[in-house]
Amino acid sequence: MSDTRAPAHTDAGLHPKRWVALALLGTAQFMLILDVTVVAIALPQMGADLGLSRDVLTWVVAAYTVTFGSLMLLGGRSADLFGARPIVYGGLVTFVLGSLVAGLAQSAPMLLTGRVGQGLGAAMLSPAALSVVVRLFSGAERNRALGIWSALGGGGAAVGVLLGGLITAGPGWPWVFFINVPVGAVVLVGLVRVLPPLRPVEPAGAGLDVPGALLVAGATGLAIYSLTAAGELGWATAQTIVPAAAAAGLYVLFGWRQRTAASPLMDLELLGRRPVTAGVFVILIATALMVAVFFLGTFYFQQSAGHGPLATGLLFLPVALATMAGANLGGRLIARVGARRLGAGGMLIAAGGLLVPALWTTTAATTIGVTFGAFGIGALFVVASATALGQVGPQEAGVASALLSTFHEFGASLGVATVSSIAALSLAGGGDAGFRQAFIAAAIAAVVAAVVSAVVIPARRAAR
Repeated sequence: MSDTRAPAHTDAGLHPKRWVALALLGTAQFMLILDVTVVAIALPQMGADLGLSRDVLTWVVAAYTVTFGSLMLLGGRSADLFGARPIVYGGLVTFVLGSLVAGLAQSAPMLLTGRVGQGLGAAMLSPAALSVVVRLFSGAERNRALGIWSALGGGGAAVGVLLGGLITAGPGWPWVFFINVPVGAVVLVGLVRVLPPLRPVEPAGAGLDVPGALLVAGATGLAIYSLTAAGELGWATAQTIVPAAAAAGLYVLFGWRQRTAASPLMDLELLGRRPVTAGVFVILIATALMVAVFFLGTFYFQQSAGHGPLATGLLFLPVALATMAGANLGGRLIARVGARRLGAGGMLIAAGGLLVPALWTTTAATTIGVTFGAFGIGALFVVASATALGQVGPQEAGVASALLSTFHEFGASLGVATVSSIAALSLAGGGDAGFRQAFIAAAIAAVVAAVVSAVVIPARRAAR
């Protein structure tokens, strides 16, 4: 294995500007996560200005999430092969250019092209940036760094609701995209100054498995599309079942390809490791619960309670703060109490919070409940990252980070598809019963996940 330490590192192998690098990379990740919800709030104004149909508006969100989710393994593997730094730079530039195109859009094709560009940039940037964090930090410092990373990522969805309301009510929807341009430029300049080389960790001559990348990208894209269709059209429709079946077939072919390729995209044994399996399970459930909180809360506040976009955004501010606080505390506690206890505890806290709006459907009760639940969910993001990435070697950091990020996108799609199906009656304007049933279902899922977490998460502590 080649030496992965850059000359700029200290004698202990730790880069002296690692915390500055974390702040910049975290800001970039914050933009990527924020971009899902900040755009969702602006959709009505977007549709009115550009004359977009409901189907096209759905794809304004899905074009980003499908591209983002389907190409992350390719982005993570590229970081391992070619070095994380150029992939981070390339991803950030691509994301910013996509944002500029989307903001300047005067038609649906131009807007969707920009969103696909954003998704491509995010798929490169997100796993490469997380692999940098894993390689720059170790031990207890890594847990703290992952806590900060998780706080920014977990809070980004809720903050996006607030910013989306402010921007839409102020300068208008194009600025939900334009704002990424100056922020991305500042982050890029900063990263060029502080990011160490972090040379490739794969041996010279190892190639990129293009057929494997195409297979897994197609499979993941179809799977996310299927879940998106399930939320819109139902679970038993052809638009849901056919792409799901096609995705399963492509995943089988991908598995065969990885066992026969000279330089596979990923080692399938990685998924068989208990810490990695446990980590992706936790990130799947945590993201599904967080998106359920955002989705149900947004529609309840605006549709049933009668609040506007700006008021809804303000109501989500404590949710964002609670998510960040939970992630920060989780990063400090995980070495002391262990990932298993913290994971099960976080699930139970989330369940308790989600049960509140199921029993008392008022603005105050919903805000308090989802805020309390978000505190537990924030800790879960740390558990997922520390468990899945704590034991991987430098040569696996990119792919392992991409795997975690891919299941993050699966969780988001699964959360929306499930709760939108359960709450369908309320979403159609049929009172609060559907919202209550969806919150109950989410709380039950969190309790079940707590039991599973207590079994599958390894007992040993994440930091050694």
